Amino acid sequence: MDIQFQRLAKRLANQEIEIELGEGARKLLADKGYDPVYGARPLKRAIQQCIENPLSMEILKGTVKREGKILVEAENGEVVFR
Repeated sequence: MDIQFQRLAKRLANQEIEIELGEGARKLLADKGYDPVYGARPLKRAIQQCIENPLSMEILKGTVKREGKILVEAENGEVVFR
C-alpha cells in the first residue's frame, strides 16, 4: 500500500500538494484492495477509485489548492478528505 500511495503523493508533490493517509483510510483501502485470488493487485484500483478520482474532482473544483495539505481518513465506510 505504501508504494502505491507514495506514487500518488509524488505526483501531488509536483503540484505542491501534500497528502497523508490516516489509519482508518489505510484499513479501508486494505479491505477494498485485497482479493484472496489476486492478492494486493486490486489495491492500485482501490486507490484510484477511492482517492485519486474524488481528489481530482476536488482539485478541479478548486477546493484543494497548491501548497495545501490533505489528510485522507475514513468515515462511515467512505474516504473523506480533510
